Amino acid sequence: MDALSDFDFTNFWEDSDYVRKTYVTGPPDADMVARVEARLGVKLPAAYVKLARNQNGGAPANPMHAAPPTSWAEDHVAISAIFSISFEQYGLCGDMGSAFWPAEWGYPDDLIYFADCPSAGHDMFALNYRECGPQGEPSVVHVDQEVDYAVTEIAPSFAAFIRGLQPEDAFDPE
Repeated sequence: MDALSDFDFTNFWEDSDYVRKTYVTGPPDADMVARVEARLGVKLPAAYVKLARNQNGGAPANPMHAAPPTSWAEDHVAISAIFSISFEQYGLCGDMGSAFWPAEWGYPDDLIYFADCPSAGHDMFALNYRECGPQGEPSVVHVDQEVDYAVTEIAPSFAAFIRGLQPEDAFDPE
């Protein structure tokens, strides 16, 4: 299982005051990870925990990922920020975390929402435990509110998702 053990985090994160104030919290210790997992009812991917121990939440400098067609684009999706492993506002268990999206926007409630998109709520990224169960390795999916909450697999694992992020200019802007 790839937990990003050989991943180079140099230049992975965008650095801005807004992102630091909104999304970034201190690295999660084992107790925080266990509390968040207990609240969510799932085991978080080891790669998510590894990423959070490098920086807990934030905006990837490379925000694009190849994808099948969605309402966003024909060949890619975009990510704004990854939620921290925390109970802070934009943490997985915070006021704007995973539970917010089903409760306030009607997103499917059997997914774990971990990242938002530039559409300001009209699409989200989630960990999909539907096939692997709560202790398994979830795939990463894009959920498109604009198309009746269509769920599209983006990557077979969180590590594969992180490794697949590309710069904005990797895709034709049209």
